[in-house]
Amino acid sequence: MEHLSFPNESEAYRAARAELLADEIALRRQIEEVAAKRRALPPGGAVPENYSFERIGAFQRPEQVKLSELFEGKPSIILQSFMFGAERDTPCNGCTHMLDAIDGSARHVGQRAPFYVVAKSPIARLEAWAKERRWPHLIFLSDVDGRYSADYFGDTSKLTDAKRAEHGMKPGENWDETIFNVFRKDGDTIRHVWASEMAYAPEDPGQHHRAGDLVDPLWGLLDMTPEGRGDWFPSLTY
Repeated sequence: MEHLSFPNESEAYRAARAELLADEIALRRQIEEVAAKRRALPPGGAVPENYSFERIGAFQRPEQVKLSELFEGKPSIILQSFMFGAERDTPCNGCTHMLDAIDGSARHVGQRAPFYVVAKSPIARLEAWAKERRWPHLIFLSDVDGRYSADYFGDTSKLTDAKRAEHGMKPGENWDETIFNVFRKDGDTIRHVWASEMAYAPEDPGQHHRAGDLVDPLWGLLDMTPEGRGDWFPSLTY
């Protein structure tokens, strides 16, 4: 294929860049292959209960809503667990910066699959944080009783002993964790489709788990630079 040529670049640079481009194309194809495998997964398990959440309703007042009511006529929904439980004074920096970016996409993705953010905090607290961050498009669900979060690993309370040991957790130690979960209506049954389980997978040396990288433009932008990500992590304020 014919390659681009930028001002004053050397032959060595162009040769290395062409080799890298081939790798980037291969990565693009692998991402598509993985997405196809994700779509082709066998039916997941039926949800054990029709979970109840609290959200802000049409009249800007809290209302109870069931999992089955979240689909809004669409076949699938996406729920992201937000690390902002009642025990936290401030939410997770990583979750927050990712939601800064996702807010702009939320009004678009909802045309195909409604997207919700779930946290184990009172709905008023979540809405106040959304206003502070200027997130007009995100819909928050309060899971104060935590049954959904426990069952779908938005917290660590149901991790096996082996998984707890793998993470170096102390006895009785628990925390909330970020994870994406996708659900689909199968007739009258709601089934779990997929979760970003890489959040709980072993990390490679020097790396965060990177479970949300495909929807997080910050890391993609930094990966373009010679400095890369380094050990930098976003803050809530600057």
